[in-house]
Amino acid sequence: MTEHEKDLPLRQDLARIDRLLSEVLNEQAGATLYDEMRAIPHDMRQQGDLPPQLVDSADSALVRACGLYSQLYNIAEDLHHTRRRRAHRVAGSAAQQGSLERALEHLRQDGVSLERLQALLDDASVAAVMTAHPTEVQRQSVLDGHRAVRHFMSQLNNPLLTPDEVLEFEAKLKRVILALWQTTEIRHFRMRVEDEIENGIAYHPMTFFNALPRLYERLGRLIAHHWGETPRLPTFLRVASWIGGDRDGNPNVDAGVLSSAVTRQAQVAFDYYLHELAALYRELSLSTRHVEVSAAVTRLAAVSPDHEDSRREEPYRLAIATIEARLAATAAALGVAVTSRWAPGAAYADVGACLADVTALADSLCAHGSALLAEGRLGRLARALDVFGFFLMPLDLRQFAGTHGATVAELFERAGHPGWNDLPEDERVRVLLAELSSTRLLFSPYVDYSAETGKELAIFREAARIQRCFGVDAIGQSIISNCASVSDILSLALLLKECGLIRLENGQPRSSLNLVPLFETIGDLRAARCVMEALFALPWYRQLLQSRGGMQEVMLGYSDSNKDGGYVTSQWELYQAERQLVECFDAAGIKLRLFHGRGGSVGRGGGPSFEAILAQPQGSVGGRIRITEQGEVIASKYSDPDIGLRNLETLVAATLEASLSHGAGGGIDEALLDELSAAAYAAYRELVETPGFMQYFLEATPINAIAKLNIGSRPASRKSLNSIQDLRAIPWVFSWSQSRVMLPGWYGFGSAVCAFLAAHRDEGVGRLRCLYRDCGFFQVMLSNMEQVLAKADLRVARRYAELVSDPELAASLFARIEAEWQRSVDALFTITGQSELLERNPTLARSLASRLPYLDAMNLLQIDLLRRLRTDPDDADALYTIHLTINGISAGLRNSG
Repeated sequence: MTEHEKDLPLRQDLARIDRLLSEVLNEQAGATLYDEMRAIPHDMRQQGDLPPQLVDSADSALVRACGLYSQLYNIAEDLHHTRRRRAHRVAGSAAQQGSLERALEHLRQDGVSLERLQALLDDASVAAVMTAHPTEVQRQSVLDGHRAVRHFMSQLNNPLLTPDEVLEFEAKLKRVILALWQTTEIRHFRMRVEDEIENGIAYHPMTFFNALPRLYERLGRLIAHHWGETPRLPTFLRVASWIGGDRDGNPNVDAGVLSSAVTRQAQVAFDYYLHELAALYRELSLSTRHVEVSAAVTRLAAVSPDHEDSRREEPYRLAIATIEARLAATAAALGVAVTSRWAPGAAYADVGACLADVTALADSLCAHGSALLAEGRLGRLARALDVFGFFLMPLDLRQFAGTHGATVAELFERAGHPGWNDLPEDERVRVLLAELSSTRLLFSPYVDYSAETGKELAIFREAARIQRCFGVDAIGQSIISNCASVSDILSLALLLKECGLIRLENGQPRSSLNLVPLFETIGDLRAARCVMEALFALPWYRQLLQSRGGMQEVMLGYSDSNKDGGYVTSQWELYQAERQLVECFDAAGIKLRLFHGRGGSVGRGGGPSFEAILAQPQGSVGGRIRITEQGEVIASKYSDPDIGLRNLETLVAATLEASLSHGAGGGIDEALLDELSAAAYAAYRELVETPGFMQYFLEATPINAIAKLNIGSRPASRKSLNSIQDLRAIPWVFSWSQSRVMLPGWYGFGSAVCAFLAAHRDEGVGRLRCLYRDCGFFQVMLSNMEQVLAKADLRVARRYAELVSDPELAASLFARIEAEWQRSVDALFTITGQSELLERNPTLARSLASRLPYLDAMNLLQIDLLRRLRTDPDDADALYTIHLTINGISAGLRNSG
């Protein structure tokens, strides 16, 4: 089948969308709007611009039309990718890269034994961690509409539909498109943390409840196929969350928010369990006239709240009613509101007790000739209980190291030990260890503390309560942002001890959660090994790690390191930090789990996760990895069950291959990469430290409009918008994406390669090409950068530069940016042998070619609107339409923040 034939269903979907959208726009906005929108590709190709009269007369309708078309196009593309994957499976094609089947085939071919694979799974820990970072500009109502569009388009792909059914589903699809057209995309209110909590939870009924148990089933089935034995599959893969526990820069998160986050999560979990049990009650109508049951099921049936005479001979239904009643009682005891048809039973002590009852049902079925009935819904429910517990998602805590330090300083001062802030590092460590080794507390209920200190201590006390009530895994991590020293880690330990999360048992420290340093800046990444070596040299801390299974987690920050040092240096410093941490941990005999703080955009560590995980340094994965999922990437990955399952499968497949495959790592030319990094860093810092650069950024991007957009509960900066250091990395990257410069994803690379070639001449070209051929890390770095270079458009960016009030500053800085972009493209071609961007990625090239004219048009309209807004800052209509362009451009780029 040719590529043209393969893409025929996509073209048919797009034609249907185009037709229905034209009908909606013509009916709702008159005959000209659709024609204006569809004329945009021609105008952009022929003139490289929009007609002046269109720009002058443009209102929010044209922007909304372009944005809605981009959103519908994205849905059609995602459906087509799912359709192609299914077609491959139906045709019996070779397993695709990123699939579990292919990963396990590779491991089997590499001679990995079942014993070795089982050992890895027994010690594995993998998590996708949803965060509330504010780059998801779409409202939940709009995302709900997108899911409805996806559903009806999927139905219309059924070749067995009758003509009447086609008309019916097209009518339903048109109704959804109309509803989307008439739904405001812009929030008129500032998001609350509670809104973000609801958004994060929504992906469980949508995807995770279905996808995670199915993934475990598929993995077990494939291992049995390749190794001939059914494996023991511990629960090693989870979806976790920061939402409601991340206080770094967000003053809206407190103990009450943390409590409500866990309670709301628990409600969703209990509702799911009770729904599944009700379905099992209907399914398992087995009668004692035809089957025998185990003693355990008999005991459950004997105390059933179901007293209907018709159920007397149906022990499984009676047992299920018992489990339902006990679960409902458990929810009530935890303060979780659920409804149940049975009188409350005795509450479960923990999720393990509930899982034991569900497992008893399965064991009885298997022992009495009904093993087939133990699979399916019952098996998935058992797995779900183990995965989701009573808390749905493990919740991470996170706070800025300086806030921890200020709290500790006040505790010491109120306890009669002032001067904490003046102590050198070694003295701080000594004082902290002395307190950590003592059973007494610094805190006194008879002393007044500041509101900030009270708030921090209340958070940790609430975390301790949640662990006692919902299970110790409900709160699993406490992350230290901007961690730079051993005392930063021990300061957190002291706060945990003050609140009962670290205890002394027979003189030995025991922690109920992980203390996780987050190394973010270039300097912190370089110091990470020294900090951890010094930490591991402390006997007290090594004893603490024994209570955590000898495992230490370290988080690495992709966003801030990029903002600090530029793309090339950030990538190389992250790689080196990982490798040095592997050596450090191996020498100390401590197990390492890396937490990758990746964003959606390349500038924040984004890009295909499979290739990125395989490109990690040898030994850095080891079956243990956590990765953040942020912003609009969450919706694109997990709004659809099939796509969500595929993304989770890819995460597991990459983890298995990176941990066990012989081919992981290698091919690194350290001297070359050191040289590239140094030159790229110099070029990047020279740009951002240029006098007037911050003015250029503030005026040549829509950062100020983004700061007013209600896309998150946190402010855009920690202090102000006057310095890059205080600006959050997310709006930094988001703004450059909107203005089509994409600077954080490539700047400095061209200068670095030019400097390297000038120093090494012909030999330099050969070394760069060898590195690209042999080094997975370099391949991934260049592949991700190429995508960003392709999405950048310096013709559009030049228009943004014209918004800068100082023409000389604008001309000077833009000329440097433009020259560096060209150098970077030329350098990429020199190394890869390509003659055009995305030459080896025709799918993305096709996608961009179709959507870029609309993106360019929205950019031009945004520029004009920014100009109007700066003339009249009170122009609410202009600000509203700018926000629509931000939505539309974000949807078109897909990984903008």
